[in-house]
Amino acid sequence: MNVLVFASRKGGSGKSTLAAHLGSYMAEHSRPTLLIDADPQGSLALWHEVRGARNLPLHVGSKHLGATLANARRDGVEWVLIDTAPIAEGSVAEAIWHADLVVIPMRPGLFDIDAVQATIQVCRDLKKPYAVVINAAPAKNGSDDPMVTDARGAMQALDVPTWAGQITHSPELSLSLAHGAGANELSSRSSGSNEIGNLWRSLTRSFDAIAAMTRKHAQSA
Repeated sequence: MNVLVFASRKGGSGKSTLAAHLGSYMAEHSRPTLLIDADPQGSLALWHEVRGARNLPLHVGSKHLGATLANARRDGVEWVLIDTAPIAEGSVAEAIWHADLVVIPMRPGLFDIDAVQATIQVCRDLKKPYAVVINAAPAKNGSDDPMVTDARGAMQALDVPTWAGQITHSPELSLSLAHGAGANELSSRSSGSNEIGNLWRSLTRSFDAIAAMTRKHAQSA
């Protein structure tokens, strides 16, 4: 079972958005997936209520997270996506402790670049793999927008692994969420759907690499 945690101290960075879009993508591709909304704001739970579909179960709350994950594993869940509150301690640290990989969404701007560093430090302290995903980015015009280039440069200077792609700010992403859907369900050929698909494939490669490294360490122990 793969546990993917979305974490960032910055509100509005896109944790719930990415969890919803990736969750719907996994559901459409028949991946047994559980969403966990551990953010008291409840954005992911609201989207799930609008969705009304049974192919993507949701658990609400951050209490007894270990037991919830144990039950999910017993039930044959392959992927668990955990949306967390915009803080960097307490329940978020617990979620990160359970994570196989932490996704840190970041808008390309000064405030977000500063805010992600607290979450990065938690991941480093707990020795958890993590990656920044640039979200709500200006559209490319043949190359990265200067804001995105600056954001990537800042992450490189901090030695922070950053996804090579981006999630572009586009109306279709917001519109699909308003209908309780993901970008792939609203329009599978849209640019937003392609970007979510690219992120999904990148994440699966990361999980494969993490699993291979875990096996290697186990064999050498």
